[in-house]
Amino acid sequence: MSIDPITWDMAGERGLRISLARAPSASTTAALVALKDALIADFGSAIEDTVLAYQSLTVFWPTGAALREPLKHWLSTYDGFEAPSSTPGGNIIHLPVWYAIESGPDIESLARRNSLTIAELIELHAGRPYRAYANGFAPGFCYLGEVDERLACPRHATPRQAVATGSVGIADTQTAVYPRTSPGGWQLIGRCPIPLFDLNTEPPTRINVGDTVIFDAIDRERFIELGGCI
Repeated sequence: MSIDPITWDMAGERGLRISLARAPSASTTAALVALKDALIADFGSAIEDTVLAYQSLTVFWPTGAALREPLKHWLSTYDGFEAPSSTPGGNIIHLPVWYAIESGPDIESLARRNSLTIAELIELHAGRPYRAYANGFAPGFCYLGEVDERLACPRHATPRQAVATGSVGIADTQTAVYPRTSPGGWQLIGRCPIPLFDLNTEPPTRINVGDTVIFDAIDRERFIELGGCI
């Protein structure tokens, strides 16, 4: 069943996936965040969890709750898309990044590929805010967009077996920070010394969908001062 621009389908026994017929963008994210806030305001603790993605919001309810039909009815009358905001709410998060060949093994080749100097590449990457579109891949990993078109690049054909914690990468038109050492195929241009995932905080992820991220260039000494490991 659908009401433009919403479609929905089941997500297991206790979930409903609500999708928008829109391309990923700041306005799409803003609309999804507003939808989530409205649902929580109306249903409260009857909603156990929500998961935001590029074009969808999945809602989960506790075992035994009969929420699917009430949610469908609520969605059929939702008018929150009449004048969607182009700017998501959320927090503005500044992340320091040490951009260098030592910390970003692909920064030199990426600059050369795009006919840039390393200084120009750094200026382009750190010179704009990024929207947090979706969390995924690993706890604390958040997909951010969009990079300047002069920085867009494909993933590596063969991923690295281990990408260092805090590595800042670019893939296609997105950028992200690896929250822990893991395999990965993004083009690496620097490292961030700030932890992005901590189970002792609430929420445990530093970046959440709807936030705005700004990268601030720092040098090697400052990276170490802030807790970065060489």
